[in-house]
Amino acid sequence: MLLSRDTLPKTIPDIAALDDLLCRPTQALIDDLAKVDGDLMVLGVAGKMGPTLAGLAKAASPNRRVIGVARFSDPASKAALEARGVETIACDLLDEAQIAKLPKSPNVVFMAGRKFGAEGDLALTWAMNAYVPAMIAQEFRQSRIVAFSTGCVYPFVPVDSGGSPEEMPPDPPGEYAQSCVGRERLLEYFSAKYQTPGRLFRLNYAIDMRYGVLYDIASKVWQGKPIDVGIGHVNFLWQGDASAQALRCLAHCTTPTTPINVSGHETLLVRDLAARFGKLFGREPVIVGEEQPTAWLTDTSQAVKLFGHAVVDTDQLVAWTADWVAREMPNIGKPTKYEVRDGRY
Repeated sequence: MLLSRDTLPKTIPDIAALDDLLCRPTQALIDDLAKVDGDLMVLGVAGKMGPTLAGLAKAASPNRRVIGVARFSDPASKAALEARGVETIACDLLDEAQIAKLPKSPNVVFMAGRKFGAEGDLALTWAMNAYVPAMIAQEFRQSRIVAFSTGCVYPFVPVDSGGSPEEMPPDPPGEYAQSCVGRERLLEYFSAKYQTPGRLFRLNYAIDMRYGVLYDIASKVWQGKPIDVGIGHVNFLWQGDASAQALRCLAHCTTPTTPINVSGHETLLVRDLAARFGKLFGREPVIVGEEQPTAWLTDTSQAVKLFGHAVVDTDQLVAWTADWVAREMPNIGKPTKYEVRDGRY
C-alpha cells in the first residue's frame, strides 16, 4: 500500500507497525527515484533515521541495490535492515582504508555524524562531522551525494520571521553546530573541485513515536514534569516525510552542492503543544520560563516548492504521539534537547 493522507492509520499499535509505516513510500518518491539510475548507498545507516531511509528506498525502488554502511555495533540493526532487503557492509568511517574498499555507488546518502555527547569529546565531534565528510567527498567524487546537515548551522532568528532561509550565512553557537558548518564547507569545496552533484540536507527535528520534540513535550506532560519554554517555538517533521524528501533530493541535486531546509512548514509554540497534550491526557502542563524572542527556525519554502507539504500533518502527529505516550510505549531514551540555547549537547 502506498502512503497518502487517505491511508494513514488512526493509531500505531506497536514498533513493528511503526517501522512498517515509516517505510511505506509515496508515489512521488517512487517517481523521483525512477529519475536516478544505479545503486544507492546509505552511509551511517544505523542511526535513528538510517533504517527508515534505507528501508523506504528499497520499498520505493525494489529492483535497486540498496546498501547500508555502519559499524553495526548492535547486530539487531543489521538484521532488521537485511530483513527489508537492504544489503549491509560493516565499516568504520573514520578509517580511510575501509572507506576506500566500499563499492562506488552512484547515489550516496551521507548520514554519519555526532551530536549527542558532542561536548564530551569535541575532537571526535569535529572528526566525525568534518573530517569524515571530506574523505567521503573525495572517495565518492563521481557520485551524487545528499548529505545530512542541520538547521542548527543558522543563528537564532526572531520567532515571527518565518525562519532562516538557505541564503542566510551560518553563524551558530556551540562547537557541535560549528563542526556542522565545517562539514558543509568541506562538502562544498570538494563538490566544486570535482563537479560532484549534491544537496546539503539541513534538517530540523525529524520525529517518530519513540523520540523527538513532540515525544519530549508529551512525556513531560504525562509525567507532570516541568516544560521549559525558553525556546518556545519549534519546527518539526515526521521522520517518514523527512526520509522521503532526503531520497527525493537525489533527483534534485545541484553542481556544486547547495543547501535545502527541511522541516515542518509551520512555526509551532511549545506552550500550545503542551496544552494540546494536557487536554488529551486530562493533565495540566507544568510550564516554566518565558518565551524568548528568538529560536532556531527554518524557512522551508524551497522544500515545499519541490516536494509539497508533508503527508503527515501536525494534528495527526499530536494524536499519534498522545496515544503512544499514554500507552507508555517504548522510546529510544535520547531527548532532542530542543530547549538548549547555547549549542552545548
